[in-house]
Amino acid sequence: MNNVTREAGTAADADVDVVVVGAGQAGLSSAYHLARAGIDHVVLDHAPRPGGAWQFRWPSLTYGRVHGMHALPGMELTGADPRRPSSEVIGEYFAAYEERFGLRVRRPVDVSAVREGADGRLLVESSAGTWSARALVNATGTWDRPFWPRYPGQETFRGRQLHTANYPGPQEFAGARVIVVGGGTSAVQHLLEVAEVAAETTWVTRRPPVFRDGSFGEAEGRAAVALVDESVRRGLPPQSVVSVTGLPLNEAVRAGLASGVLDRRPAFDRVTPSGAVWADGSTVEADVILWATGFRAAVDHLAPLRLREPGGGIRVEGTRAVRDERVHLVGYGPSASTIGANRAGRAAAREIRRLLARERAGEPVAARAGRSG
Repeated sequence: MNNVTREAGTAADADVDVVVVGAGQAGLSSAYHLARAGIDHVVLDHAPRPGGAWQFRWPSLTYGRVHGMHALPGMELTGADPRRPSSEVIGEYFAAYEERFGLRVRRPVDVSAVREGADGRLLVESSAGTWSARALVNATGTWDRPFWPRYPGQETFRGRQLHTANYPGPQEFAGARVIVVGGGTSAVQHLLEVAEVAAETTWVTRRPPVFRDGSFGEAEGRAAVALVDESVRRGLPPQSVVSVTGLPLNEAVRAGLASGVLDRRPAFDRVTPSGAVWADGSTVEADVILWATGFRAAVDHLAPLRLREPGGGIRVEGTRAVRDERVHLVGYGPSASTIGANRAGRAAAREIRRLLARERAGEPVAARAGRSG
């Protein structure tokens, strides 16, 4: 494979064909396919080491409990001990992958803004300088934008509030009364392990949880991705793929339902200094509120390009931003799953190769018209 992953210097306006922002699953997949296509690129990652968002996962999330990890293109993950923390297993795998394919990721580099440059190029401003690029692959995921819902009285709570992004594992909740808010896989995992050490747990969700019994095959996966894809095509903020697949009904979940740990209550009306109160007047006293309420796409650095639609999202066709064909979003919306990220990386590289070929042939690059504020 041609090694065209560049370790550009820190001088302003270093020229490169493509900047890849983010070195998680989607970013590494994109870099792999760009290198295979012989496209000059640089990979910028704000994390301190390889592993993408996986490196920040809590220690009790072992590799054997990971929900749907798919191998990167060209290199399988084999022989991993399912009892080891997923942060270690996947971090080591990503590091080995970068080394094997010569993907010299620059880190830690924080990208602050992407804006219009001269001669139809994009300027990627970062803590390590500014890159001038013909195209951008944005693979920043969601981990850096945890979503905290707002409830009346939330600021008065005298206990501890934390998000899944800061979840340390169950040991810190020993003897505590814990409210877990959220209806996704992380909320269920937190509840099942916190309940083993906590004095009391309460599960709160906005909507009744939907549990999925039986296998989840290729047809079901395609249907779920299609639902997310439709919202992105309409310019709405993307749902996660997991949000439309339901919660897997495995042995641990069945046990949690039988024991009452997963006995869900609807959303409370407000937070009090000592817990929460519901519209019917019922209350729960708590020492901790754990917000397992998901994440939003980390795309604020793209704001100068004015890619958002009136619905709040960035409209995407495949991986290409409809408002600017130089910008590709991978790991966004329908490609947020690990297998989807791999496919999106390949698709983005293919589209960018065509774009660069058109530019070199003297054809105009279209699609920077029609932007809204």
